[in-house]
Amino acid sequence: MSKRINYYQELSADYSKPGLVSKELAEKMLKDAEAYISLRERTLPEINSEYTLAQIEKENRIWWPTHCEVVRQGRGDILIEEYSDNLVYLCADGPFYGKTNGVEREPNWWALLAQPNVTMNWPIVMFSGEVVYFEWNCIDDETNETISKGNVTWIRRGHRGACYLKCEQLTFYRDVYAPTQLLELIKR
Repeated sequence: MSKRINYYQELSADYSKPGLVSKELAEKMLKDAEAYISLRERTLPEINSEYTLAQIEKENRIWWPTHCEVVRQGRGDILIEEYSDNLVYLCADGPFYGKTNGVEREPNWWALLAQPNVTMNWPIVMFSGEVVYFEWNCIDDETNETISKGNVTWIRRGHRGACYLKCEQLTFYRDVYAPTQLLELIKR
């Protein structure tokens, strides 16, 4: 039998299930997310001897917990900035080309994922150079019902390059479009 691993063992915070991140750490993750956004360049940086795949993977590992907190907090303003201007987003409602096209649809999803009394979790996350693969689920805090789940592959060129390719499979068991009151909770 193969050994099971904790995907968060070397990361700064564990978002695999509810209740593992303190309020203070969550606040730090939001500040760190804003700092990483400020490093993004408008043009995708080259991978070379000065900006290696190893450095990019290290930056992706550092960034990952901040992304989780940004989603949990419904910070659409930061989520949008995690994408390259030339984003290619492949999903059931897509494909979307360019950051603007993809983020026209996503606020409905963000509103459902970050709604009150629901916690989004990422039980699996793996890294390989530019690739960040993760599986996620949203659990209703009151009923323990899984309201949605999915898996995503991001191609993210570290802090300097942001995400330029996103492939996502989403399954919503309850609601597909967010009601207006939930959309109003998403910061833009």
